[in-house]
Amino acid sequence: MRKMATFAVAMKALDQKIIDKYNVPVPRYTSYPPANYFTEYNEDGYKRAISQSNSALDNNISFYIHFPYCPRLCHYCACNSYSMPAGDASSKYIATLHKELDMIVPMISRGRKVSQIHYGGGTPTAMPTSAIKELNDHIFSNFETIDRPEVAIECHPGYLGETQWHELADAGFTRMSIGVQDMNLEVLKTVNRKPSLMPLGEVFDILRSRKIRINLDFLYGLPKQTPESFLATIENAIALGPDRLVTFSYAHVPWLKKAQTLLEKAGLPSPETKEQMFETAAQALANAGYVRVGMDHFVKPTDELYEALQCHKLHRNFQGYCTRRTTAQVYALGVTGISQLETAYIQNTKDIAEYIATVDDGKSPVKKGHTLTADEQHTRGIIEQLMCNYHVELPHVDYEKYKSKLLEMEADGIVKIDGDTIIMTQEGTPFVRNVAAALDPLMANSKKSFSKPI
Repeated sequence: MRKMATFAVAMKALDQKIIDKYNVPVPRYTSYPPANYFTEYNEDGYKRAISQSNSALDNNISFYIHFPYCPRLCHYCACNSYSMPAGDASSKYIATLHKELDMIVPMISRGRKVSQIHYGGGTPTAMPTSAIKELNDHIFSNFETIDRPEVAIECHPGYLGETQWHELADAGFTRMSIGVQDMNLEVLKTVNRKPSLMPLGEVFDILRSRKIRINLDFLYGLPKQTPESFLATIENAIALGPDRLVTFSYAHVPWLKKAQTLLEKAGLPSPETKEQMFETAAQALANAGYVRVGMDHFVKPTDELYEALQCHKLHRNFQGYCTRRTTAQVYALGVTGISQLETAYIQNTKDIAEYIATVDDGKSPVKKGHTLTADEQHTRGIIEQLMCNYHVELPHVDYEKYKSKLLEMEADGIVKIDGDTIIMTQEGTPFVRNVAAALDPLMANSKKSFSKPI
């Protein structure tokens, strides 16, 4: 508890010049290499990667299911999402998800078990709950699961009434991530986000009665937010007692998502104000007994994510943080979905019409991807360990290669060096992405665009 409370004011211990020095665009490292390094990929490469994944060391199965449609698009969103179409277009899309699953299943070795299912979007809860249950049943009819699998869905509370929450609970989910973003109605209106249809306390009562674990997701750095208003939101969330609370830093990438320019007109908070939002929220969460995991998660001390962090065994994939117990080969379904396999990343087409037509033709809808070299797999392991556990023991050859950069970061108070082991300082943890970038050979001459850590 004491350790967490210290972190809340950690950045204040860094000189502003140091903060400015490291608050520069760097990859988020949800994958290595990052997705903007993917190039054209084909179906044969995808099939090869699936075959190789059958003998991977982490041999469990994870399915990511992407539903791209939203009833209303939020201005801040950088996800692959589209306005909900009229007619039966979404039904056609759901039918195609089943067809794509049927194409993948025969390529996965029997005997392997599902440890994780995750629905993202878009707004996956905009699908009829009966359709969501049918997709889960389709998976469960083909594979056994590990004990206590993580079956999760991202929920937009603005469109879910009591009946829908109960129906989602009946569909086999063990965790629901509720995208609140903010409890301030003025903030939500500015970013075009609909507030929760039901009081969140009533939603919690329903899900708790069904023994479903609850995440609450928030976004800081939006127009109209202040450190005081965001603290009020977090204090209201704490009163509800979620199992996990996530404070995502708003990533401003208007060159990718033009709608974000609307937020510029509304007025974005300064980096210093944004930093203060996080500090005050983190302090409140620490005082309430939550501990920080990774860049943005706060969990109860009994949470298996925190237990994994204590043992340096925390892991992360495109769906978020997980433990080695639920770590798996990720097979993605739907437009833009990225399969995250032992030897490759493969991304489906972003075009919905092309996705449906390709799958209807009996072909895999892959478009882009990357096959990892042995050196890249080595670097991926280093960066994953650092990003998840704030601690990595480098092979001596790597330490010598990056020694000058690391010594500079140690002098700046970002890391501590113990032999060949690199440990993030409490003050430096907001800049873990910068340390990862310093260990990334691809960043030496990169001309890619990235967001800032703060």
